[in-house]
Amino acid sequence: MDGLHQSSSSPTFTNNRTCRSSQTPSFNQPQDEKQHKRKEEEISEEMVQGRQFNPYSDNGGTILAISSKEFAVIAGDTRQSEGYSIQTRYAPKVTQLTEECCIAVNGFAADGKELVKQLKQRLQWYQHTHASQPSVQSIARLVQTMLYGRRFFPYYAYVILAGIDRDGTGAVYSFDPVGSYERESCRAAGAAQSLVQPFLDNQVGGKNMTRDPSGPAPPPEPVYAQGQSYTPPRSQLPLEKVQALVTDAFTGAAERHIEVGDGLEIFIIEAGKGVRVVRKELKRD
Repeated sequence: MDGLHQSSSSPTFTNNRTCRSSQTPSFNQPQDEKQHKRKEEEISEEMVQGRQFNPYSDNGGTILAISSKEFAVIAGDTRQSEGYSIQTRYAPKVTQLTEECCIAVNGFAADGKELVKQLKQRLQWYQHTHASQPSVQSIARLVQTMLYGRRFFPYYAYVILAGIDRDGTGAVYSFDPVGSYERESCRAAGAAQSLVQPFLDNQVGGKNMTRDPSGPAPPPEPVYAQGQSYTPPRSQLPLEKVQALVTDAFTGAAERHIEVGDGLEIFIIEAGKGVRVVRKELKRD
C-alpha cells in the first residue's frame, strides 16, 4: 500500500514542478517592464534632443505677378527670415532670366537659389545651341520638368513665372513644389498669400464686386472647343494702376505680417522694351 501511495503521489510532485515552471516567466515580467520603460525613455530623449532629419525651412517673404495685354509685372519683398529672426534684409526673390522673362521663387531660400541656378544654366545651353532665347511657354515647361523630376525629394519652392508671349501679350504661370502649373492673370504666393490673393482677385480680376447697373454689361464667358488651350482673361488696367496696386498690396502685407518687409522690387516687363526694375522701401520692423 505504501508503494501504491508513493506511486500515486508521484504525479502530484510532477504537477507541482510543472506549476512552478509555468510560473517562472512571472519572475521575469518586472524585468521586461523595466526594459520596456528604458526603451521608452531613450525614444523620448531622442525626440527631445531633436535627433531627426528635417532638410527644409520656411524663410518667409511674398511674391506676386500680374499679366496684361501689353505687359507683365512680377514683384517680391527682400526680407529673409526664420521664425522671429531676420537673417538678412536684402535677399531678392525675383530674378531676370531672359530679355522678356523673370522668375520669382519663395519658400526655402536654399532650394530657391539652387533651382534658379540650374534653370539659368539650362537656358544658357539652349541659347548656345539654338542661338535664340526660348519663349515663356518653353521656360514654363522646363520649370515644370525640373520640379517634377525632384518630386521624391522636392524643392521646397513656390514659383511664379512672368513674361511676354510670342504674340506680345503678358503671361503669368504659377507652380507648386512638385511641378503642377497653371497660366493665370494674377497670382500671389508666400507668407502673406492669404492677404494678397483676395486683394488681387478683387482689384485685378474683378471678383466679388457689385456691378453698376448703369455701366456696360460684362463680356460673356469664352467658349473653348475640345483640345483648345485655356487663356485666362488679362488685366485691362494701365501700368501705373498696376504698380500702385502692387505697392499697396505689399505695404498692407508688411503691416500685418512679420515675415514681409524691408524692401520691394517690382520687375516690369514690356513687349519690345525689355525689363526695368522699380525699388521701394517697406517697413523694417
